Amino acid sequence: MYLHLGQDTVITAESIVAMFDIDACTVSKKTRDFLSNAEKSGCVVNVSYELPRSFVVCRKNNKTLVYITQLSTKTLNMRMGRQSDFQKQ
Repeated sequence: MYLHLGQDTVITAESIVAMFDIDACTVSKKTRDFLSNAEKSGCVVNVSYELPRSFVVCRKNNKTLVYITQLSTKTLNMRMGRQSDFQKQ
């Protein structure tokens, strides 16, 4: 299965390690350090030039990539067919 992150970026669902809401996660210093280190090592791919809402951590060919997207984690999960997780809330 493939997941469209925005613009012309599509990733495989199998490569996804985790999806995070930027507003909720960047409060933590550890998350900010992780994103800073990923950017310094050239592992961050900015999918959109709009206000970022989430980031997706992927593992591809033994390399970690971080995709920053304007889509919310709820939208990304719905695109993957996980609507039932949000209908329970």
